[in-house]
Amino acid sequence: MQQIKIGLIGFGTVGAGLVESIQKNGELIARRSGVLPVITKIADLDLHSDRGLSLPEGVLGSDAMALIASPEVEVVVELVGGTTAARSFVEAALKLGKPVVTANKALLATHGEELFALAKEHGSEIYFEASVGGGIPCIKALREGLIGNRIQEVYAILNGTCNYILSVMESHNHDFELVLKEAQKAGYAEADPGMDVDGIDTAHKASILASLVFGQWFTAADVEVDGIRQVTLHDIHYAASLGYKIKLLAVIKERAGRIQLSVNPSLIPERSLLGHVSGVNNAVWVKGDIVGSTMYYGRGAGRQATSSAVLADIVDVALNLRGNCSNRLPAFPLFEQYQGLLSKEELLSRYYLRLQVLDQPGMLAIISGILGKYQISIASVTQKEEIGDQASVPMIILTHQAKSLDMSQALAEISREKCVLGKPVLFHIEDLT
Repeated sequence: MQQIKIGLIGFGTVGAGLVESIQKNGELIARRSGVLPVITKIADLDLHSDRGLSLPEGVLGSDAMALIASPEVEVVVELVGGTTAARSFVEAALKLGKPVVTANKALLATHGEELFALAKEHGSEIYFEASVGGGIPCIKALREGLIGNRIQEVYAILNGTCNYILSVMESHNHDFELVLKEAQKAGYAEADPGMDVDGIDTAHKASILASLVFGQWFTAADVEVDGIRQVTLHDIHYAASLGYKIKLLAVIKERAGRIQLSVNPSLIPERSLLGHVSGVNNAVWVKGDIVGSTMYYGRGAGRQATSSAVLADIVDVALNLRGNCSNRLPAFPLFEQYQGLLSKEELLSRYYLRLQVLDQPGMLAIISGILGKYQISIASVTQKEEIGDQASVPMIILTHQAKSLDMSQALAEISREKCVLGKPVLFHIEDLT
């Protein structure tokens, strides 16, 4: 039986999950693929924590660079995260011609172009299925399964923490702060949740998907990002009454040669496939010009889900090495020339607008007049009477498609009206047609 000798850098939650998965299913993988995955070296600064795993003597050490250079390592698996030390490890492995498997979306979203160029220069490869969608094989689907399609649109729920928070807010009738604290206690959210709830993690993943879909490089800095902190329980209830759910949605699509790349809390139809994605699950909805609509769904993070994707990449490495067919399919084939990104001001969208207005005649006329001034057409208006507050009422407006710049200017003018109390709330609507 042939073996693939693995050097693992990072023995935390995901790294330990990978070792556990290999110990559990290594023989099954060997029977299916003809190659047995074997962990020959592990590098981690923590050599003493009990991870509940048995390792052969001499496998665990603290020197990652020695691991990379070891002749006992054929493939380097980087699971430390971050963009500093991880970048050094990946570069060192690639310069030695060793393939790298990584789950590091931040690294690829920030330095992907340079790293893949380095891999090409040294005849090596980077495998990154686990960087987006956890255990969902969405990278392989886009690279291989849909290779004959021109991808027209991608809508994706890519952060389990945000999806869990929004789902529990709806199902348990709790506000954002309470659910966030519960998520932190349950281990679904970090002590510092900013990367998740502010949309940064989703932006990293969206930039990787966009680079695959459109055949040119995008970084996280190219993504227009807004997080979920401003989503209230009121908005979730109002959206539900209108037939929508609120999700943190990555939107990747082309319009007249320009690319829209955004991450926003968005209203989507509750009966849509994405509308049924709840809890910590992720989903990627893809529309191709030949295949039509497809969707990939499952656990988007965690010890087991991520290790499943890493294992798939390791087997790909092994088969390519044994078959002497590295780079059989470029990871990021640069095949298109678009005219650049759509700016935030150029985006076209339908909108959900919530205003708190004085409960007196003429309010709708004032608001609709301002929207009309900026060529924004109203699709529907709902006013909700609130018990205990006789002075003001919420007004919920759904618009037809409008330019983001027009909406921003209209919103600024609406905010200056004395009849409008507090800050208006604005979300995108994606009908997923």
